Amino acid sequence: MPKKPSKSPAGKGPRTPARTPARVAAKRPKATPKVVANPAPDLSQDRVVRALETIAAHLAAQGKPAVERDSFERADAYVWHPDGRLAAVPRVSRVELFLLKGVDRMRDILMENTERFANGLPANNALLWGARGMGKSSLVKAAHASINAERKSADKLKLIEIHREDIESLPALMEQLRASSFYFIVFCDDLSFDGNDASYKSLKAVLEGGIEGRPENVILYATSNRRHLLAREMIENERSTAINPGEAVEEKVSLSDRFGLWLGFHRCSQDEYLAMVRGYCSHFGIKVDDEALEREALEWSTTRGSRSGRVAWQFVQELAGRLGVRLTAK
Repeated sequence: MPKKPSKSPAGKGPRTPARTPARVAAKRPKATPKVVANPAPDLSQDRVVRALETIAAHLAAQGKPAVERDSFERADAYVWHPDGRLAAVPRVSRVELFLLKGVDRMRDILMENTERFANGLPANNALLWGARGMGKSSLVKAAHASINAERKSADKLKLIEIHREDIESLPALMEQLRASSFYFIVFCDDLSFDGNDASYKSLKAVLEGGIEGRPENVILYATSNRRHLLAREMIENERSTAINPGEAVEEKVSLSDRFGLWLGFHRCSQDEYLAMVRGYCSHFGIKVDDEALEREALEWSTTRGSRSGRVAWQFVQELAGRLGVRLTAK
């Protein structure tokens, strides 16, 4: 009987070395790094950053609690900062109301409007526009001081200055003032808009047209060298890109229309200029022969190329310095 072939142990057959075909790794060419040219700076990026910073400031200001009444009893004037802070001004730089010459009509109108507002009666936002150095901002500060002169501490008007570049934060300021029992004049000096500046829309919404509108205890006074606040090139740009050019111009001009009171300041005459100089000299006790005073004052205005209240005050400062007189009221 033939012998059966012996079985190898399971799984332990004769090992035959597996021949793996030699694989030669193909060398891949190294990728050449792409040279990326520096992208041209995006001019709109700066605008986006500024817009985000403004939004963050608004949110921070809105997240703060309403200003308490006691915080407004520290002073009669404050400067607004867009981070939501109101910095008290212990002493306002101003001149007395009676020293402002050549602006009698504008003075009377603004004083009447301010007094009505201080008494809780309807009053208009005011735009003081016109020639440089004719006392526009001085009149606002003098009117504020004159109204407060005979008022008790609890009834005094508060003057808050907002800088032109912080106009976008105006709604946040309104939100803080709305909760107070005091009455406020929000004052912006040298207000105007140039180029592609769109912050004027925040001002429009506060003046008229916004859902909340202007708080009853707030009035806005602004000064500007322009009657319509907006540069001509802004209006022309809108005209060239608008479907209806007339509507574009109307939209731009409507900003000034939202000030109910327009007060125009024009260049003063020679007599008004000399009256300003004499008024300052009398107030501060500067004693000079009238003929010599007139001659020097006119010469000073000629060298400056203009006559205005500012030029008159600069001349008086020069004269007082030469004579050794301190500018303190007598």
